[in-house]
This record gives sequence, C-alpha cells and structure tokens, in this order.
Amino acid sequence: MAGHAALTASGLGRALGAALLVGLPALAIAQAAPSSRGQLLYETHCIACHTTQMHWRANRIATDWTRLKALVWRWQAEQQLRWSDADVDEVARHLNERFYGHPLPGPLVSRAGAPPVRAAARGG
Repeated sequence: MAGHAALTASGLGRALGAALLVGLPALAIAQAAPSSRGQLLYETHCIACHTTQMHWRANRIATDWTRLKALVWRWQAEQQLRWSDADVDEVARHLNERFYGHPLPGPLVSRAGAPPVRAAARGG
C-alpha cells in the first residue's frame, strides 16, 4: 500500500508540474502586456530591428528629448507608419522612460481618451 501511495503522490506531482508548464506561458503573456500605447506601438513596429542594445550603446544618437522625438518621426516615416503627433510622443516617451531619461521640455498632460497635450497648449 505504501508503494501505491508513493506512486499516487508521484503521479500527482507530475500532473501538477504539467499544469504549471501549461499555465506559465499564459501568465508570462499576461505579465508582458504593454503598459502604454507607446510601448505597444514600439513593440509592434520597431522592436524587430531596434534591439535593447541599440538604446544602450555608448554613442547614442538620441542625445536629448528633441532629438529622440525627431528620430521616432524619422523612422516611422521611413516605415510609412503614418503615426500622429500623439503616437510619436507616446513612443518617444516610452523610449525615454525605459532607456534615456532625458528631461522633457514641458509637462505632458494626458486626458482620458485623448492624446497627451502640453499643459501650456491647452489654453485657459
């Protein structure tokens, strides 16, 4: 009977292990969901050519926020993505937060359901 109990426990362990292996990819996908529109656009359209090493290299081309945004404009045009100003801002912001840390020229305010705008441009 003791052998049967060990066999059952072993079988249960295998079943549990198999269940975890099946569930882990779904968990990883759920955790890897983009946290911003900029991240989603970057991961959908850019990451195939632009690896993490590109942003960490010593001789960066994106030396400030203005240059970073200009580079995002350049490459989205090169790929004929037809991004809006808000899309370019979101991708540049994602890259800046993840890799660069350049100071922004002014606070960007995000309104629910609307693209981010500069606080000064909203008028009053």
